[in-house]
Amino acid sequence: MARVAVVTGGASGIGRATARVLAEQGAAAAVFDVAGEPPVDVRDARSVADAVARVHAQLGAIDIVVNAAGIPAGGVIGDAGYADEWERALAVNLTGAMHVVRACLDDLLASDAGRIVNVASTEGLVAARRTSPYTVAKHGLIGFTRSLAVDLGRRGVTANAVCPGATLTGMTEAIPAADRDTYARRHIPVGRYGTPEEIAHMIVALTAVEASYVNGAVITVDGGMTAMG
Repeated sequence: MARVAVVTGGASGIGRATARVLAEQGAAAAVFDVAGEPPVDVRDARSVADAVARVHAQLGAIDIVVNAAGIPAGGVIGDAGYADEWERALAVNLTGAMHVVRACLDDLLASDAGRIVNVASTEGLVAARRTSPYTVAKHGLIGFTRSLAVDLGRRGVTANAVCPGATLTGMTEAIPAADRDTYARRHIPVGRYGTPEEIAHMIVALTAVEASYVNGAVITVDGGMTAMG
């Protein structure tokens, strides 16, 4: 019987690539996304609970949760709209992951191999200028992952985080190609941005039944960018 996965942010980017790779490996992947049909807003616990009920009716109990939903958010502390950016970033990038894990928790605990993978960012390990709402949310997501690993590990559920570096997704497509190339040459040892599929394969590897001893890990997939310091 196919394992059942929930992938948030699965309508685009890393989430869509992850859902596709999971399906290629035999899992039944349900996509939760505000751009999905029907839409699912991870900020809203009721929207998430309703979506989980639909998964139960259509596919069965959930074995895998991948929290890939995320939005960019920037600004500096003195900006007029900073508090709104802060709340927006936390609601989607951190609180949304909590809503999804809580809604799926009973299934994960009942599974023979419950798996949680949270998609953080290299911004969850360091900090860049003018991105603090996003950075704080991603640092929080790593802390949430580690706490889940400690709380749930003895109960058969693993939780890990993947931290993508510069990746060709909707968040980066607005950057001119020449600027991306310059950044990659200067800051990424492999000399280019990553693809969503490259991130997805690491995520899916962590969902495997065989990945049972990987728990609480925070794995960078960044072409060596953070190794440069």
